[in-house]
Amino acid sequence: MPKSPNFRFFQGGLLKHRTTPKLLSTKHDYIVLLALSAGVGALTGLIIALFEAAILWVNEHRMLLFDQLSGPLLVKVLLLMLLGGIMTGFAFWLTRRFAPEASGSGIPHIEGALDGIYDIRWRRVLPVKFIAGTLAIGSGMVLGREGPSIQIGGAIGRMLSDTAKRYAHATHILTAAGAAAGLAAAFNAPLAGILFVIEEMRPQFRYNITSIKCVTLAAAIGTIVMRSFHGQQAVMHIPHFTVPPLTSLWLFLLLGTLFGFIGVGFNHWILSATKHLKHHQDNKLSRIVMTGVLFGSVFTLLQILLPDAAGSGIELITSIIQDPLTWLLLVGLFMVRLLGTVACFASGAPGGVFTPMLTLGTLFGLAYGVIAADLFPGFVAEPAVYAVAGMGALFAATVRAPVTGIILVVEMTDNYALILPLLMTCLGATFIAQALGGKPLYSELLKLSLRDNKAIDKL
Repeated sequence: MPKSPNFRFFQGGLLKHRTTPKLLSTKHDYIVLLALSAGVGALTGLIIALFEAAILWVNEHRMLLFDQLSGPLLVKVLLLMLLGGIMTGFAFWLTRRFAPEASGSGIPHIEGALDGIYDIRWRRVLPVKFIAGTLAIGSGMVLGREGPSIQIGGAIGRMLSDTAKRYAHATHILTAAGAAAGLAAAFNAPLAGILFVIEEMRPQFRYNITSIKCVTLAAAIGTIVMRSFHGQQAVMHIPHFTVPPLTSLWLFLLLGTLFGFIGVGFNHWILSATKHLKHHQDNKLSRIVMTGVLFGSVFTLLQILLPDAAGSGIELITSIIQDPLTWLLLVGLFMVRLLGTVACFASGAPGGVFTPMLTLGTLFGLAYGVIAADLFPGFVAEPAVYAVAGMGALFAATVRAPVTGIILVVEMTDNYALILPLLMTCLGATFIAQALGGKPLYSELLKLSLRDNKAIDKL
């Protein structure tokens, strides 16, 4: 059978939407890519399940060691801080030494690969991201595993594309399929995984009915594999809320407006802190490792003294919705975690910001709901509804993917009845963020990484 044509696609897709009307020339190509996409989804689901288990094991045994140690409390705290510093220091060293592209969430790296700017060195990225991500996230830093899961999935797609080199388009499709499967498996949210590629990665993703089928199949298979380990329950075990009355939708729109301002500020702080730390590190391995040691020690201490202020926050979301604090405490915890999220993500640690962002949205949204219930009792029956709306609103304002944010939240919480309130909140946040001139977080991080790479090449 003749080889497929060497398709050439318009470059520079960072700023320009593009479509590809015709990718495949034979039925054989179509079947092969679908089969490979299913394989990408299955392998990604398995690896992400192991990744999650490894993070939980490290975190639990580290805290269990603290409980089992004998001696003065101060000595136990110092020993655990030392362990946390060593873990994160090694994670930073491993990342910088063998796969610098594995730092951070890894999503900008996947977007760059889809656009033909980067190639994915999967032989390095997969082991480094798995090991370093496990150590950094398991150390108590305010990081999530969802961004790394997307990069791991994309790297798996790139790995399997090596078996289909005769198809010039296979690398792009399988990388996108792996990214979708990674998010779907991490959040147990297949629709969100598909929409993330279509909506967030729209400047880089080459639209075609076949490429969308491959992405959809990979996300579905990845979710099935993950659910075979963890069951089919939603990631967050929170109550099912009743649909708020239509007369209260203006409160959700107001909440979205507030999150529009917060989202623009959040992106600005992330980018500014990232630039500052990169300037301080000056691309020197010793400074990068010391950054990891410092962050690991500090957030280990924070996890001992104030557990709700450390970690990804996934458990905090569930507990805080079921047993809300006063609005003042919620705002205080929001501010503490906001500082921790910005600092940890800007440090370049191999971890993501999805779950920390959802946690921030929950805290601020719940505080807003508690205040609204006092001011407008006739409109607010369940303040926790605003916590669910807040999850999607901050995601929409920062990532600039409102539909993905809505579907992600309803799949994670199993609150499909709240789609309309979420729609009002997420669209309000997106419109305000855009009106203020805010840019999508991952696109800006990709541009920043491109500038850093050019600067390094000149050295």
